[in-house]
Amino acid sequence: MTETNPFAELNEATGTGIVVDPYAKFEELLSETPVWEGKLSALFGLPEMTIPGTEHSRHFTALSHEAVTQVLLDGATFSSSGYANSMGLVMGHSILEMDEPEHRTYRDLLKHAFTLKAMGRWRAEIVEPIVNKRVDALAGQSRAELIGDLTFPFPIQVIAAMLGLPEADLPEFHRLAVELISISVDIERGLIASQSLRDYFAGIVEQRRSKPGTDLISMLVEAELDGKRLTDEEIFAFLRLLLPAGAETTYRSSSNLLAGLLDNPDQLAALRDDRSLMKQTIEEGLRWEPPLTTIVRTATRDADVCGVTIPAEAQVTVCLGAANHDATRYEDPHTFNIHRKARTHLAFATGAHTCLGLHLARMETDVALTAVLDRLPNLRKDPEVDDVVITGLMFRAPSQLTVRLD
Repeated sequence: MTETNPFAELNEATGTGIVVDPYAKFEELLSETPVWEGKLSALFGLPEMTIPGTEHSRHFTALSHEAVTQVLLDGATFSSSGYANSMGLVMGHSILEMDEPEHRTYRDLLKHAFTLKAMGRWRAEIVEPIVNKRVDALAGQSRAELIGDLTFPFPIQVIAAMLGLPEADLPEFHRLAVELISISVDIERGLIASQSLRDYFAGIVEQRRSKPGTDLISMLVEAELDGKRLTDEEIFAFLRLLLPAGAETTYRSSSNLLAGLLDNPDQLAALRDDRSLMKQTIEEGLRWEPPLTTIVRTATRDADVCGVTIPAEAQVTVCLGAANHDATRYEDPHTFNIHRKARTHLAFATGAHTCLGLHLARMETDVALTAVLDRLPNLRKDPEVDDVVITGLMFRAPSQLTVRLD
């Protein structure tokens, strides 16, 4: 029996190596309408990823910054509940699929671990030691492959350390996290991964209830709001959501940012010389190549979005990638430019479902990029290796970042 590679299968199903530049097509569609009727997967020749129960629904894609913002800010009209029939099958009932007021209640219980104040502790105790150890291993080498050596492994190490999990469990832990979100490829494997993670976390949660520590699971066990605490199943659901959200997206966003800098050595040099550019550099990377380009909503009633009528029960793909490249909002949007005038982007979405881990993602990228700039002063593209190419439709990242360090 041939052993499967869930990482490769997820990448293939979401367009890795197939979809190189979706932004040209997004721009073409956007020149015709802010909201296009159709499925992006079909447009790019990728496998259909239909949510069970929506086979006969009409499908729309919000493309413009204005249209995407309108959909995301109107949770009453555009519900997140459709995720219950897709990701909810493997994650459980999590904040991903909740609408208000339930969503706010659970988000308030969870958010204390992800505040800016909490980031200071996670940064010093976990993120910096993990990143520095990995960059230490690269210092002195003449060549490195930054995805395999740094950006791919470090985010899952960070999540595991935040949860207080044994380092020896990391490879299996990471594999299950990817299998979990690959239900469109193999739903049975996704369900098995979901149960495996539940079984794995059950003993740990029980242990933390009797003897809490300072890790994130202990914080979830002890979290209380107006007398309400999270049940074990609610904690399991959040942990299953946290794994791919925390590991997959951060690995991709930090890889994309490094790709942009390596392709623009003048900007890399400017950042190396002036670290006050760090914040805007991170934001430009997120705008230019968000790691996740689309999310989904379900229309609860007939609605008008930027002049386009969307009927009740329609599935609405919210294209964060297209919105971040909307030329009516960003000048020369397809160009990576850390010096561009700052304008908010939608890589973390907006509204009630703005990414809960946005402070963690930004901090991790800051730590990784700072360590690379400090410890690898001669970092540059390897001229003997093909140009870096970012690919994918739903998830985007380069497949390799081979660099010279000497």
